[in-house]
Amino acid sequence: MATVLVHNISDKNPATESTISLDSDSILPLGVPKEEKRFWFQRTKDFDSNAVATQPSVFDDPKTAEQYKPRDDWENLHRFDPKARWTWAEEYAVVRKIDWRIMIWACIMFMALELDRANLTQALTDNFLNDLNLTTNDYNLGNTVFKLSFLVAELPSQLVSKWMGPDRWIPSQMCLWSIVAGGQFWLSGRTSFLATRALLGVLQGGFIPDVILYLSYFYKHHELSIRLGFFWTMMSVADILSALLGAGLLHMRGVLDYSGWRWLFLLEALVTLIVGIFSFVLMPAGPSHTASWFRGKNGWFTFREETIIVNRVLREDPSKSGMHNRQPITPRLLWKCLKDYDLWPLYIIGLTFQIPAVPEQQYLTLSLRQMKFDTFTSNLLSIPWTVIHIFTMLANTYAAEIFRETTFVAMIGQFWILPFLIYLNVANTASASRWVIWAVTTLLLGYPNAHPVQVGWNSRNSNTVRSRTVSAACYNMFCQAGGIIASNIYRADDAPLYRRGNKQLLAILIMNMVLYCLTKVYYVLRNRSRDRKWNAMTAEEKLHYLATTTDEGNKRLDFRFQH
Repeated sequence: MATVLVHNISDKNPATESTISLDSDSILPLGVPKEEKRFWFQRTKDFDSNAVATQPSVFDDPKTAEQYKPRDDWENLHRFDPKARWTWAEEYAVVRKIDWRIMIWACIMFMALELDRANLTQALTDNFLNDLNLTTNDYNLGNTVFKLSFLVAELPSQLVSKWMGPDRWIPSQMCLWSIVAGGQFWLSGRTSFLATRALLGVLQGGFIPDVILYLSYFYKHHELSIRLGFFWTMMSVADILSALLGAGLLHMRGVLDYSGWRWLFLLEALVTLIVGIFSFVLMPAGPSHTASWFRGKNGWFTFREETIIVNRVLREDPSKSGMHNRQPITPRLLWKCLKDYDLWPLYIIGLTFQIPAVPEQQYLTLSLRQMKFDTFTSNLLSIPWTVIHIFTMLANTYAAEIFRETTFVAMIGQFWILPFLIYLNVANTASASRWVIWAVTTLLLGYPNAHPVQVGWNSRNSNTVRSRTVSAACYNMFCQAGGIIASNIYRADDAPLYRRGNKQLLAILIMNMVLYCLTKVYYVLRNRSRDRKWNAMTAEEKLHYLATTTDEGNKRLDFRFQH
């Protein structure tokens, strides 16, 4: 969050606090920052929900407001009002309404995406590889092709979304990939398998950063981080549904003389197509543009609710009004974002942090079949780790916001995985009970994934809409690249115990711990350097800097990195 210019208050205030002097003669009273209770369990009986919730910001001082005002063509400008005031009760009511209207549908869309991504794992339990004469290396190649295609499409998709608007591009993506997903019903061999993997990757790539950018129009940073936790929780819920649906739909083997996995692909694709069609009418362009023939001529929010949504978000992060929601990113701006070295540490973490758990997840159902569990049982045994994962990931996401510590909370997942990877490296898994192997793998996969925390971390440290657009895609590209690496760690010549692969996973996990610590040190030193420069300025020099600087986004001296 940006450090705001301070008047009449000692410059010794912490750099991470956004504080501003208020002119009580010309500006209505504001809420006290310490009164904000971010989560329902923090609100005690003495919490006054009728107190003013409007938080101090740069817009309360005429000298700084001019430097941060929204651009003239910003789509929500007609709802921007620096003098608007509202209570906590009103703000919480508006957030709940956003959750119902916007967030729930975003989660449903993500579940549809995951159904079409995860059902390949269920197909494996129905002799998918044998039916198509594929080997495990072919399966690895298919995963690699998908992730590589997904990766390559991330940035172009994000640029198209920024040009068209996510409310138009996301539904289009869903309808297109559902057609390809349904086409897997007619797979005939290795070539068609790899072709559909590539097409699905291209069409699904960019969906996640597109949705994240869209949600950032409605939520504050800490609200978005928590909701991203629930967003990825829905992926886990979709995995559970996929397993249950797989256990049922795979029993259709023999219907019209087709394999069960063919019906699985076709029917789940139809679900995605329906969700995609409804998304065209259930995704408004922005907080103040919800009126339509489907959503009603007055839209979902009242005039006051729109004012609250727009102003509370801008007060926290004025950079969100820096671009129109249908303004394309030029090649020059794209290059400027790509060379933003201050975000590279997060990209590197994104590349490696999930690798220690990915191979075990990809091979779980196949391993269960090799341990003589039947198709139905194998699908059901893939559910417990997902349930554990839901709770640990949400706890991890809440912990990062409650303790306001990002790096070390994100690092917890690596420590969780460590003992289970050590077991897989030192134990004689060939003679161990299949239930012990299942239990160890289930607990390993139930680790608290820091992905929601890190996506929010990346968004906060971007500090402009254009940078947030590109960095979300870049971060996800690195995550997909990590998935490509992980998909090639377990190899056929290392089966079935994968001794070599498990040693590689353990080495990568230890490297991850070092990377998190180095990232923490980097951002601490960057903030200290800016503190020295900023605190050495007089109030007049700070005003002059704000009025004349060419620094943008996270390169501004009044910005501090989250860590």
